Amino acid sequence: MRNNLKVQRAIKNLTQAQLAKKIGVSRQTINAIESQNYVPSTKLALLISKEFNLSVNEIFTLDERDIKKEMISVASTNGYSFR
Repeated sequence: MRNNLKVQRAIKNLTQAQLAKKIGVSRQTINAIESQNYVPSTKLALLISKEFNLSVNEIFTLDERDIKKEMISVASTNGYSFR
């Protein structure tokens, strides 16, 4: 999942630590989201979007690879496979 969280923080002149404090997570969580090492929960994505007064889709986007990866994961969890 791609995001423009770092850009949005810069626009509001917020550090990772300041944003983290506002939404109740650690600075490391913000860093992991920005570096695309962590996909936030729906709740966290909503909290972030609310903080910037933007929709979730304006901050987070799925690319085609993400969608295919998720479909394969769900299918394999349910006993299906793709060929």
